Order: sequence, then structure tokens, then C-alpha cells
Amino acid sequence: MAIQSASLLVALVIFDIDGVIRDVGGSYRRALADTVEHLTEGAYRPSQSEIDALKAEGVWNNDWEASQELVFRYFEAHEVEMPAIQDTIWRDDAGRGGVAIAYDKLVAFFQARYRGTDPNHFTGYICQEPLLVDSAYFDQLTWAKMGWGFFSGATRKSADYVLKKRLGLEAPVLVAMEDAPGKPDPTGLFAAVSQLKPVDSKIPVLYVGDTVADMYTVVKARQQQGDRPWIAVGILPPHVQETEAQSQAYADGLRQAGAAIVFGNMQELTSTAIAQLI
Repeated sequence: MAIQSASLLVALVIFDIDGVIRDVGGSYRRALADTVEHLTEGAYRPSQSEIDALKAEGVWNNDWEASQELVFRYFEAHEVEMPAIQDTIWRDDAGRGGVAIAYDKLVAFFQARYRGTDPNHFTGYICQEPLLVDSAYFDQLTWAKMGWGFFSGATRKSADYVLKKRLGLEAPVLVAMEDAPGKPDPTGLFAAVSQLKPVDSKIPVLYVGDTVADMYTVVKARQQQGDRPWIAVGILPPHVQETEAQSQAYADGLRQAGAAIVFGNMQELTSTAIAQLI
């Protein structure tokens, strides 16, 4: 990543990836719904609004864990016979509601849908993700003396695929799933900021995300490192913008979780808009 000397930077902007850089409504979320449907043998497939409601709790940033949680909640809420899926889900008094799940097999099923079954190439839903920004967007941040990087709950391979192969970014600062605890823990955000090597410890940091967990991450960062300005910026993911009512409700949720401002897409968060926020 080509940036000006760290001593000249006026702000740091760290981005989430899913729902911000790429539209995951037909990929991660589709794989999540597929996984829940598979583990309930077709009895339950969560809608986008049901997934949003879970995400709004602010602790289900990891879609594997979110899949598991929705399966648990389904069996807790319904008196039904267990599915016959071998070695994946079974009755267990020690589990949630008497249900236990083979988490590694859940992850394997999810990844087969999202990444595909070819171990050497992506062939799954990830190949169909529309990009929500282009590389020129990051050039204008660089020209405006703003350092930038990424902190995402996506796996490193998935994040590298979109950042390097599809966007063509060279060696971007990236903290991925394997590198830090999941959000809303701000450890990964701190790590991304550290990699940008800002000289001024008071330089403002913006974190740009599309979920309640992203906003909570900034709130926690502010609590732990209150010596610098931390600004939460919300982005509405495409799937909530079908109606004005949906958009407004989702934006309200982000603001209540700590967003200083909410934009309809990344293109609205220009260097000028960032300068006004800081």
C-alpha cells in the first residue's frame, strides 16, 4: 500500500470488508441460511430479516457461530424430532436445549457452499459477490493524506481474494479472522492501526462497518484507548435497502450502537466527508 509518510497523515480509516467492500447478501448470508436449513433437514431456513435480528445483538459477527446459534434456537423453540444427519447434530443433555452440533462439520458444510469444494480455487458463492467500491476510492484517500487498512471477520484467504485479486490492491494492511479475536473485541482494530505506524498517537481513527458489532468495536476501542478520537461510521449493506423503512430501521440500529453517521454506500464516504467528521 502506497501512503504518504506517517508523519503527514491527517486520519486513519479502517474498513470492514463484508457488506462494506463487497455485497455478501448472496454469498456469506446465503451460505449461512443453507447451513441452518441443512442442519434442520429443511425445516427452517432463516430469512434476511431474521439474520439481521441476530446480528443486531452485536455478538454474532462470525457467520459460523451465527449459523450454530440459529440452529440451537430453532430446536429450543420447537418440539420436533431430531434430523437424521449423522455425526453433525444429535441429542445431548450437555448441549443447548439437549442439542449438540459437530462444529467442525458445520464449518466444513458452510465453507463448501461459500468457498466451494475445490481446495485450490474458489468455486462457490464467493465468486458471485458484487464489489461495492473500486481501487480508485483508496487512491483518493491516499492523495488526501489518509492512511487506510482493513479489519475483518473474514478469513485471510477470503479477504485477500477480494482485496488483492479483485480490487488489485498491493499489500494492503489487513487484520483477518485468524489474526485477532472476533468483534466487538477491538484488538484487531488496534492491530490494523499499529500496522499503519502513525507517528501521532492522537490522530483520529475511523472504523467503517455495516453491523452493530462493528459499531460496538469502536465504542470498546474508545473505552480502552481514550487518548485518541475513535469514530464509528455505518454503511447500509445492499440487502437492507429494498425499502425506505428497512433502510431507516437498520440505520437507526447502527446509530444506537454508536455510529456517528450512516451512509448508503462507500462512495458517499469521500475524503471530504471524512475531513468533516474529524
